[in-house]
Amino acid sequence: MSIETKISGSCSEGFELVADEFRRNFSERGDIGAACSIVIDGQVLVDIWGGYKNQKQEEEWARDTVANIWSTSKGVTAACIAILVDRGLLAYDEKVAHYWPEFASAGKAEITLAMLLSHQAGLAGFREPTSLEDLFDQTKAASRLANMEPLWEPGSQSGYHAITMGHLLNEIVTRVTGQSLGQFARDELQAFDYSVGLPFDRSLMAAALSASPALGSADLVTELSPIQIAALANPVLDPLAPETEAWRSAEIPSANGFATARGLADLYGQLAVGGGKLMRSQTIEAATTVQISGIDAVLEVEANWSCGFLRNSLDIYGPNKRSFGHSGWGGSFAFADPDLKMGMSYVMNRMGTDLVGDPRAMCLINAAYQCVANFATS
Repeated sequence: MSIETKISGSCSEGFELVADEFRRNFSERGDIGAACSIVIDGQVLVDIWGGYKNQKQEEEWARDTVANIWSTSKGVTAACIAILVDRGLLAYDEKVAHYWPEFASAGKAEITLAMLLSHQAGLAGFREPTSLEDLFDQTKAASRLANMEPLWEPGSQSGYHAITMGHLLNEIVTRVTGQSLGQFARDELQAFDYSVGLPFDRSLMAAALSASPALGSADLVTELSPIQIAALANPVLDPLAPETEAWRSAEIPSANGFATARGLADLYGQLAVGGGKLMRSQTIEAATTVQISGIDAVLEVEANWSCGFLRNSLDIYGPNKRSFGHSGWGGSFAFADPDLKMGMSYVMNRMGTDLVGDPRAMCLINAAYQCVANFATS
């Protein structure tokens, strides 16, 4: 990608460094098409996009282009759960089996919603061989998980539920609302350009993903433990799976959300100011309270898990420890910084190899905080 890549949108005075790094993502870091947005205290300060919707450079990335954001979807799903908690339909300290009685089997009766959301339930993957097609069958996946013995003692550690988190939470939401999680998100988050899966009326807006032919979910770690095999390699995910009709028509709320950077930044901007119009401040406070910290058994890195959000660790979401959000395989991210009342997001179509801390993402985040620091000292 040449340095002359067309960049569109708006960037407020003082945030030019973010736009500069965004351009460098194309000229130096391999981006094909992408968007970045920053909202502070309800004001959109950065909303930029550029490049192309596919590797063939046949169509420019537009203001309303959406991309599959992989696990960045989990943060939006966590927001949906928090909305239901705020309305009294769910409670973080309630047993999952209260909403889903079949879940109590095989030693899971004491697992709470908070334990599940913070990846402590021991259901990070399936024990039996699983195909990609199996992931598209919510009813079958939920039944298998309800009958499954945990991979570890629930509550003893965290282990990233890369895909199964979506099936588990989808079932819970269906039990308490009569709607799938995807339907609930469409109704409640319509203003944020978000969908689980890709409805036909949004299909022309979608960017096509691009990845190295060698990239697959099993490449995320070099030597897989049994838990990692269950979570990341059963099945091995194709990074281009989101290009298929089967993926786009399914609902996997942990992995197949489609979004714009602007919509995600706006959503997290609401969460950053105490929940905004979405929920009460005490609810987002409960949702973002750390439930477990330590080395995650799947990711093999330090992780601070709250109720569905990744609380800031290793400064992946800037310097402020109260920041929370989620990142996705390949490079996307969205997070809130309550100290700055900021929501920020980046989505793209060229898949990198990282689950968190993608170099393109980190350069944008570091630039944003440099801009904020410059304001503070000016």
